[in-house]
Amino acid sequence: MGGADKALIDLAGQPLIAHVIARLRPQVTALAISANGDAARFSSLALPVLPDPAPDFPGPLAGILAGLTWARADHPQCRWLLTVPCDAPFIPVDLAERLQKAVQAEGADLAIATSMGQDHPVVGLWPLFLAEALSRALLDEGLCKVGAFAQRYRKALADFPAAEGIDPFINVNTPEDLKAALATSLEGPAHSVQAPSPTLR
Repeated sequence: MGGADKALIDLAGQPLIAHVIARLRPQVTALAISANGDAARFSSLALPVLPDPAPDFPGPLAGILAGLTWARADHPQCRWLLTVPCDAPFIPVDLAERLQKAVQAEGADLAIATSMGQDHPVVGLWPLFLAEALSRALLDEGLCKVGAFAQRYRKALADFPAAEGIDPFINVNTPEDLKAALATSLEGPAHSVQAPSPTLR
């Protein structure tokens, strides 16, 4: 995307991350943003911004660790962390519920979303008790792959069907992806993207 901050790229009048927030907010107790750099760029969203707890920006696994650490400290009543990428504007509105059901149905430790025959390890439901093990894997072992870490535990898969051929976990990685996402968001109620609630402003 030409070096632009993908989270803040405009889609139908709102930054990509705002579309994700709007879909997630009804599903969770609290929200935070995993991001490095100047946190002020997200100030309008009024959410905590969590930098990586490891040097050299090791990737999404560090973001999951940041989320687990934050949840345990600020929301000790919670047992689970739900993670999604900021550039997937069509996250299912029942994502948390279906991942939780997959964990319960299979007696698993965690759950990962799948769609159209592909796993999406960054779209996952993680128990907070994994924080120490993840910290060791990331900081001591140098493990960086989310899928590789998930494989160490009993993992449930929750499959989400495509709606009219649209992958619910499509990522906006190129200008072409952005055009396709805009077309999808304007097609009708099945693919509408809602703005964040006023309480986020």
